[in-house]
Amino acid sequence: MSDSPLSSSSVADPALADAGRDRIEWADAQMPVLRSIRERFAATRPLEGIAVAACLHVTAETANLVRALLAGGAHVALSAANPLSTQDEVAAAIAAEAGATVHARRGEDMDAYVAHVRTLVEGEPQITLDDGADLLTVLHARPAGLPANFLGGTEETTTGLVRLRGLQDSGRLNCPVLAVNEARTERLFNDHYGTGQSTLDGILRATNLLLAGRTVVIFGYGFTGKGIALRARGAGAQVIVCEVDPMRALEARMEGFQVMPALDAAGRGEIFITVTGAPGVLTTEHFLQMTDGAVLANAGHFDVEIDLPALDAVATGGVREVLPLVTQYEIAGETPRRLNLLAQGRVVNLAAGQGHPAAVMDMSFANQALAAEHLAQGAGTLSAGVHPVPDAIDREVATLKLRSLGVRIDTLNTEQEQYLHHWTQAPVRP
Repeated sequence: MSDSPLSSSSVADPALADAGRDRIEWADAQMPVLRSIRERFAATRPLEGIAVAACLHVTAETANLVRALLAGGAHVALSAANPLSTQDEVAAAIAAEAGATVHARRGEDMDAYVAHVRTLVEGEPQITLDDGADLLTVLHARPAGLPANFLGGTEETTTGLVRLRGLQDSGRLNCPVLAVNEARTERLFNDHYGTGQSTLDGILRATNLLLAGRTVVIFGYGFTGKGIALRARGAGAQVIVCEVDPMRALEARMEGFQVMPALDAAGRGEIFITVTGAPGVLTTEHFLQMTDGAVLANAGHFDVEIDLPALDAVATGGVREVLPLVTQYEIAGETPRRLNLLAQGRVVNLAAGQGHPAAVMDMSFANQALAAEHLAQGAGTLSAGVHPVPDAIDREVATLKLRSLGVRIDTLNTEQEQYLHHWTQAPVRP
């Protein structure tokens, strides 16, 4: 690795490392599952000598994943999965770790972002950890193809898995990928509890609005949308859900939420939150229906769900920054209206807040660390394609979490196991 492009880091200020370590230690105290995995990795070294490239949000929680991978013997290179999610002091602290390099600065432009991803790819990684599939899609697009000793990758987001399954459907996915985003422990904690809380936290940090009594419109009622809707209602908001899937729409209605088309909701909402993974969810026709003071926030991975060029086009009265993370677009006319975009339309829980609580990322990154170990141990045995995270990993993460909470559970006895798994145990025997 010493001769690779990853041998030197690109961070905002190396002098911030001490402040970053304090932040990392604070998060570590709330991540007992990943800490126990790190301790095992330090003893067993399952990733000895393996080059790992990770395109993830550069936060204190991610730093603890990097520490676990380093403890397992890996060489780790990290770049940011979002230009506004990087914590510069954390990036400096990771860069000071032996065996780790970081290419990330908060607020980096798109050219720098792309360059950092390409730098990781040029390092010929053997395992990739993605949050949006940027590493794997770039690896598959380059003329040289995948590195000769490539073992596979993991994917943290729904958006990334959509891209990778598209690559698979076209017959071009040439490596195994573990769908960490779909692990049960990941979806429960990261999507439902994590994004549910941190999205509202980001909105409140940016605006200091009172949610009680306001009408919040949520676009998308998947695992994440459900969590946001539940917590918005708990804060006293009136919640409207917009969906394209009839089963999810029905579920939202049966949970007591209003359900209607997006255009109908546009004139009724006060806070709009997109969390669909699709582009153009809110565009010109919606903006023109919105009331004065409407707040627009995106909780999806990429900044495509709110149509930013369309928002610029309708802002005939001008655009200005009214708060550090609030850009106001004025629609001129007889009754001028102001629409307030949060965090440039980027993922609001990270761009305007601190992201998921460490206790949530403990579960996500425990899955990532164990998935990397699984790829290393299964070298050459996993076929190309998107694979579920093995149930044994999910169960290990859940068991370690319960242990950290001091919770004990029952186990099935032999008779119960037989009854549940053998057809001859039915009341009417053959």
